[in-house]
Amino acid sequence: MDTPRVRDARDVEEVVRAAIASEQPLEIIGHGTRRAIGHPMATNAVLDVSALNAVSAYEPNELIITVQAGAPLADVQSLIDSKNQQFAFEPMDTSVLLGVSGNGTIGGMIGAGLAGPRRIRAGGARDHLLGAHAVSGFGDSFKTGGRVVKNVTGYDLCKLLAGSWGTLAVMTEVTLKVMPKPESERTLMLSGLDDVTANRAMTAALGSPYDVSGAAHLPSSVFGSAAGALARLGATGRALTLLRLEGIAASVADRAGSLGKALAAFGAVEMLQDGASAAVWAEIRDVEPFAASGARGLWPVWRIVCPPASGGALGQVLARESEGDVIYDWGGGLIWAAMPSKPDAQAALVRARVDAAGGHAALIRASEQVRRNVDVFHPQAGGLAALSERVRHSFDPKVVLNRGRMLRRTAT
Repeated sequence: MDTPRVRDARDVEEVVRAAIASEQPLEIIGHGTRRAIGHPMATNAVLDVSALNAVSAYEPNELIITVQAGAPLADVQSLIDSKNQQFAFEPMDTSVLLGVSGNGTIGGMIGAGLAGPRRIRAGGARDHLLGAHAVSGFGDSFKTGGRVVKNVTGYDLCKLLAGSWGTLAVMTEVTLKVMPKPESERTLMLSGLDDVTANRAMTAALGSPYDVSGAAHLPSSVFGSAAGALARLGATGRALTLLRLEGIAASVADRAGSLGKALAAFGAVEMLQDGASAAVWAEIRDVEPFAASGARGLWPVWRIVCPPASGGALGQVLARESEGDVIYDWGGGLIWAAMPSKPDAQAALVRARVDAAGGHAALIRASEQVRRNVDVFHPQAGGLAALSERVRHSFDPKVVLNRGRMLRRTAT
């Protein structure tokens, strides 16, 4: 396998141009921790950007950081944590689900675009990406966005890079917004609710004036495969509905009391504070009950986004018909579904039910053979698919970058 390891943007340009000339597609990797997501790619050429790992600038007072795309995410998070700051969209650590070591790079974080529970309040990765330097599929460097939150430097092309899985350009440097960590957090817990009732409780909480920053529901069945903080919470064997509040300590305490009263119709409210609360939400973010090392570790896992009000009913149907388990996040708008293994990872069932609910589903964990035979990312309707193809063609007309990772029809 040919694996050029680049040192700067000019090296990236040269590698991409050589790939165009030889008609050899490139697989773009940093640490390779997310290589098992998407369709297997038919190429022996790997472009390794892990050497682009410097922090170019960090201005805590301005709430921005500029880093090269190969910088280890864990190191960058440690750096901003030293200034009591964070990426507010809570990037998911996919290593738990995939059973790999390490949390990858900044470029991988942006390319995957997988936000955690706070997305319902803070937005996703794309909303925190202020600017980027990248190399297109033409082999040319380009810059998009800038280093300020309010930016009017032209088309906001950097937003397209978030969630593109490396199919549009090779990022070499990005500028991201960081935010102060909250002084305090509390999690309100409701026990024993069924999925639909829990969906109603989360909807009520998110529609309240109490600024909820996390809303998740775990049916009782998932606790049998959970570990750590969630396993301890689920020891009673009852389903749990969790609602997070963050901010200044006095404000959090006041809002927690008011929200508990507002939800009295759904049952008695218990409380988790600060460290205990943070540990639980980290495990929800990383879908720990479906961890590769756990009891559901060999099951395919789907990530389903749907209208939040439809989440409870959709999840119930999927769990019943697949004989699997589900976890709800984003107030019901995000469903993680682990299902017993079948040759198609039960794709026909998932897609039919998700389409009917107006959502979309991505197969995040499955064997290589399953990912060769099933559409990993949700098939797009004709008009949207045509628009996506025009965007991709404008960045990479020869389909050199991560060919076939997102579209099965181009995987060979």
